[in-house]
Amino acid sequence: MAPTAKPATKPAAAGSKDKKLPAVPESKLKDAKRRLTTRGSLLLRKRIIRSKVALRKRQNLIRAERYTRTYLKLQRDVIEKAREAKKSGNIYIPERPKIALVIRIRGINKVAPKVKKVLQLLRLRQINNATFVKLNKATLNMLRIAQPYITYGYPSLKTIRDLLYKRGFVKHGGRRIPITDNFVIERKLRHGYNVQCLEDMVYQLYTVGRVFKQVNNFLWPFKLNTPTGGWRKKNNHFVDGGDFGNREDKINELLQRMI
Repeated sequence: MAPTAKPATKPAAAGSKDKKLPAVPESKLKDAKRRLTTRGSLLLRKRIIRSKVALRKRQNLIRAERYTRTYLKLQRDVIEKAREAKKSGNIYIPERPKIALVIRIRGINKVAPKVKKVLQLLRLRQINNATFVKLNKATLNMLRIAQPYITYGYPSLKTIRDLLYKRGFVKHGGRRIPITDNFVIERKLRHGYNVQCLEDMVYQLYTVGRVFKQVNNFLWPFKLNTPTGGWRKKNNHFVDGGDFGNREDKINELLQRMI
């Protein structure tokens, strides 16, 4: 009797019911659901942020233009007063400067305690550090006490702007933060002081405005280079061919060699 042939088995079809698909973790499903539900609010938030950024840029541009007109008006007033004095046969004497830029030029060797304390109050803890100082009777006495260790003068608008744009750092949370955009300034000084951009800070420093103290304290002391060509003689006064003491307007030329 001939053996009976076994029926050929068919291969299992792809996607059969016996084959199980990999399960999706429940955390993934919850995350996807959360994204779908919060997508609308996220888009709305991004749209609001973009509109605020555009608004701040327009406001900052308008402020910069207004400050430029103010600076030009101040310069024209000085020129007109000088012309009027010349016509009447007098001499025009401009008002005393309200702000000074102080630079430390010597180290801590053999520093008297009183001088050391004044340098700390001026925030000049390292050589070639620079800060702005509002000139009054108290600060003038401090500058006289620390005079052999510092040089100072009256900065121009260009010098103030160059320092802030090229060497500007601010204090935030005890850290030294570079001024990379205006929002670094806005988050600290906008509420209460109405200072939201770099040009606002330049204006407050140059004119010694209402919030000069807050703006100046917000700035980290400037760290400058040794001037190109080096110092002349640190132990002599500037009027005697040295370096320390009051340089008046000559401080601007020195700063250009140190930035």
